[in-house]
Amino acid sequence: MNEYLLLVFACVSFVGTHFLMSHSWRAAMVRRLGANGFLLAYSAISLALFVWMVIEFGRAPKAEMFWPVGDIIWAVASVITLLAAILFAGSFVKNPSLPGMPDAMAAQMPSGVFRVTRHPMMWGFALWAMAHILVAPRIDNFIFSGSILFLALAGAKAQEIKKLKLTGVEWEAWLRRTSFALQLTAIPRVGAGPWITGIAIWVLATWSHPFWGVGGAGIFRWFSF
Repeated sequence: MNEYLLLVFACVSFVGTHFLMSHSWRAAMVRRLGANGFLLAYSAISLALFVWMVIEFGRAPKAEMFWPVGDIIWAVASVITLLAAILFAGSFVKNPSLPGMPDAMAAQMPSGVFRVTRHPMMWGFALWAMAHILVAPRIDNFIFSGSILFLALAGAKAQEIKKLKLTGVEWEAWLRRTSFALQLTAIPRVGAGPWITGIAIWVLATWSHPFWGVGGAGIFRWFSF
């Protein structure tokens, strides 16, 4: 397992600094750097550590897969990543969880992807990680994608706790109106915007896999255009 230590260290650093900067260190960093300086530092540190994660993931040995991966698993993973893209695409519209959004926004009625979950962006990342674990069930990918999965869902729950303490009544109402878990029956009602943009993101992302040295994904696994 020593050959995976640097990957583990990079992933722990990425996840750990996210939690520290979002919670324990946040107030002190905002006091010293200001609100804009904090966001800049947060983004720069996160990006640098994510790049390190990717580099170590590329360097880590590619061990044997824990289960065989055939067309059925690829098809399931393709559907999961499409859902992830739809949720991600719609997460930028009327999202009270985004930085700088007014507390009053949490008093709105949920619409779009927020009918599916109150954390569409985080679930988008989590679903992406789940799909990639399905099609690449190796130790290095369990560490890499597992870290993203954990950060997305644990981070979303931690954000809820913090928001509830800070915004009180508005966020409590938002929690009552929305669901943490995915309400998949609401997917058809998210609106045309998330569907169109999500499909475009999904097609572009799956088409570009060969440029990253990965085989075809999505519809491009079976069809070439």
